[in-house]
Amino acid sequence: MKRVFFRTGLVTVLAVLGSLALVLTLVPMLGGKIDDLTYTLTLVCPVVIAFPMAFYTFWQGMKLEVAHQDLTRAHAQLAAAHRRLSEKASRDEMTGMLNRENFFAALDGSRRKSDRGALLIIDADHFKQINDSFGHLTGDQALLEIAAAITRGVRSGDILGRIGGEEFGAFLIGATPEEAKLVAERVRKEVEQLRFQPSVERAVPLTVSIGGTTCAVDANVSELMRAADKRLYEAKRRGRNLTIIDKEMPEAA
Repeated sequence: MKRVFFRTGLVTVLAVLGSLALVLTLVPMLGGKIDDLTYTLTLVCPVVIAFPMAFYTFWQGMKLEVAHQDLTRAHAQLAAAHRRLSEKASRDEMTGMLNRENFFAALDGSRRKSDRGALLIIDADHFKQINDSFGHLTGDQALLEIAAAITRGVRSGDILGRIGGEEFGAFLIGATPEEAKLVAERVRKEVEQLRFQPSVERAVPLTVSIGGTTCAVDANVSELMRAADKRLYEAKRRGRNLTIIDKEMPEAA
């Protein structure tokens, strides 16, 4: 409000000075005489007219500026809320990893940018036994620990998602077959080293089986999934707590 009064006062002073300059110039040129009444009108009229008009104009401008700031702030808050909702909708509620749909969308987007990389499918071994023996809340806690171990095992920037109940996906961006094998083994060992103790009397070992495939040039997401799944089933068949990575799947016809 101080700024409104300052601007209004400045405009009023300028109006008075302009009125004086105009009267002192034109009246003598026209042969008139400047008396006290003329001076009074010259000073009073600009004040009476300019002050309220300027005040109203600047006051409305200030209200418009405040409204624009409020609108900008509300828009920023709405955009932030939208980003938070979008982020939340794309994530698995329990583990915080990408959900199945968004994991595959991210995988497809990464494949469009680069042909190199490897897909790992990571499945918790004998997980039904934990749920049956200790309940689903304990099973959820075990899943959280496995998810944290997977996160520690992959590289920064790799894409992680929960693609099933106790099944996770990891896309290793730009990874070679050798790098994929190293990362997969690191993930397996991170899980194997967990000390999960759902009760005071009993500790339960946690392990995962991992199947993976490196990316052929023309392979799509479905083909990568089938190839990684095949290796995962092989790891399960061969005793679990095992990593099997094929060096390269056959290129699509």
